[in-house]
Formats: sequence, structure tokens, C-alpha cells
Amino acid sequence: MDATLTAEQDEMRRTLRALLRDRCGPHDLRAALDTPAGHDAALWRAFADRLGLPGLALPEAHGGVGCTATELALACEETGRALAPSPLLATTVLVAPLVLALGTDAQRARLLPRLASGALTAALAVPGTALATALALTGDNGGDWAGGGRAGGVQARRTDGGWRLYGEVRQVLDGHSAGLLLVAAHTGGFARSRTRLYLVAGDAARMTRGRQTALDATRPQGWVQLRDTAAELLGEGGQGEDEGDVLGALGAAGDSAAAVLAAEAVGAADRALERTVDHVRQREQFGRPIGSFQAVKHRLADVYVQVQAARSAAYYAAWATVHGERAGGLALAQALEALRSAAGEAIQLHGGIGFTWEHEAHLYFKRAAGDELLLGPAHRLRGRAADGAGLFSRTG
Repeated sequence: MDATLTAEQDEMRRTLRALLRDRCGPHDLRAALDTPAGHDAALWRAFADRLGLPGLALPEAHGGVGCTATELALACEETGRALAPSPLLATTVLVAPLVLALGTDAQRARLLPRLASGALTAALAVPGTALATALALTGDNGGDWAGGGRAGGVQARRTDGGWRLYGEVRQVLDGHSAGLLLVAAHTGGFARSRTRLYLVAGDAARMTRGRQTALDATRPQGWVQLRDTAAELLGEGGQGEDEGDVLGALGAAGDSAAAVLAAEAVGAADRALERTVDHVRQREQFGRPIGSFQAVKHRLADVYVQVQAARSAAYYAAWATVHGERAGGLALAQALEALRSAAGEAIQLHGGIGFTWEHEAHLYFKRAAGDELLLGPAHRLRGRAADGAGLFSRTG
């Protein structure tokens, strides 16, 4: 593995960082969070028009840029530094790979160019709090997470006019504003239950949705209620007919998403540490900057080591995704711990202003806690990786 960035990768990072510095400062961020969608639509268009971020990892044949998860991870490292709220995670990291893997030729031709251009945003709706399980990050995604064919979750039934969905989903990233929903649902009843993915238009009849309060406001979430809502089976007549294909595709998308999210968490941790270092250099106590005290130096040095180690793990995981290996869960666990440490030290070492609503330190801490609730915690990510490697399996 060569960790040296290419000229194109370096230029993309510098361009994106400059764009976020101009368009996603502290005041811009708070203004975006107060909008109904929870993100700045103009910034999202800039992501698409100037950098092609929505289609960065999609093939050129489907309107994408033709890059890999490595470039997407580098881009998300920059958006993580700014805590930029956008549909990038839900649309590009979660939904687009599933449409690419499972969709029919007609579905790919209809949806992927619009997703790649940023004209269409999408959300992955997984019942309950089971996103990490559905993506095979914290446990076996055998299908029970979607309701197991019993009451709860989302149920699908075939009618003369197609498919109908019934159920409710909460904590859906961008579920309140996305133009397309990819809903995980059970069909076949309890005896022959299997999990499938269904496409639902954002303006579909008999569907109600809205924004819900989330711990991390920079990751807007919504709730979705489906009442015999018309849906289209993803991959109908093709790959999506077999539940194994669906669960396998979710697992593959989960590992890639974990690698990208690890890089995003590293970016946030690095920025939190950077802000803290700047502060301790300026704040004085007993006639000298507090950053000159040995205890403060040691604390920040520990965080620095954590962040750099997490960055190495995230970069390797992104590289491994391209080469058919899976290391995303372990990288994400390390990155989440680094972010929590960096954000915690930021709040403490900023002193009296560190925990105030006006300061940005709490936003980084909420991102750390919110990501653990959404995709972790770290010990479960590591436990899943250990189980997959057979680390604690009995022999003989």
C-alpha cells in the first residue's frame, strides 16, 4: 500500500477544504441546521457542480466520476473537519452502492445518473436502531433486524398493481427530505420471511414523514410512516430476488461505509484537536499560556497519537475496500474512540467556554456520541470483526 496522495487527490482535498472554509463556517453551519432539511442546499449543489462529490465513487458509465472509496474517504475527511451537514452520507455512501449492486439495468439507468449529479438525494430506511446490524458492522445481518416477518419493522406484500409497504421507520438519515427512499422490508410472512429492499418515491401517496430531534444535529434524521405505500422492488426480476444477494450487498456496502465514516471521524477529531491546540497557546494562567504546562502537553500528545493512528487505519481500510479486503469496522472503532477523546479534551481544555452552546466544541462531542449510537459502539464493532476472523473460536 502506497499512502502517498496523488496530485489529483491532493488537489481535490485542497479545493474542498477551501470551499468548506468559505461556505461552512460556524455561522453558516448553524444556519443550515435551522433549515427544514437540516443542510444547505446551495452547498450541496456546489459539492455536485464543482467537485462531483455525489458521483465520486460511481462508474463513469452511470454518470459518476469513476473514482474509488479512497477518494470518497478523503473527501469525507474534509467534510468531517467542518461537520458539514449534507446528503453525502445517506445518498452517496449508503444508497448509491446498493442501487449499483442490486438494481436492474433499467433502475440503474434511471436512478444512478440523477444520484451522481446530486439532483436526486436518497435515504436508506432500516427499521428501529438496526442500521449497524443491517450493514453487518456490529452483528450478523441475517434479517431479523428488519422485523423477522413478525409485527414490527416494515412488511411488504405483492398486489396486482405491484408492491405495497406497511410500517414505520425512525432515525433515518435524511429520511425527512430525501427524494428517494430505499426501504428494508420483510415479505413472505413469518414462515417464509425474507428481507428485501424497495424503492419509494419521496412524494409517494400514503406516506408521512418528518424531521425528528437527534443528538447530533449535524446529521439530520427523520421518521417515515408507510400505510400501504406503493413501492418498487430493487432488482425485481434480477439480483434482488435472492435474499442472500440483498444481505451480502448490505454487508459489502457497510464495510465501505465504515471506511469512509472512519475517515470522516478522523477529520472531525483532527479539527477538534487543532482548535484546542490554538486555544491553549493563547489562554494564559499564572502569567503563561496553559499550553506550556506539562500536564496539558501530555494530554494533547496522547490525543495526537490517537488521531494519527486512526488516520492510518482509515486510509488502510479505504485502500482495502478497493482491493477486496474488509477492515472498515476496525478502522471505524478506532476513529470513533479518537474523536471522542479529541472532543472531550476540547471541552475540558477550553475551560468555561468549552461547554457553552455558543462554542463549537459541543458539536464535535455530539458527533462522536451520535456516531457511536448510529454505527457503534466501538467494542461491538471490534467484537464483530473478531467473530468474523474467528479470533475466539474454539478449536479441537
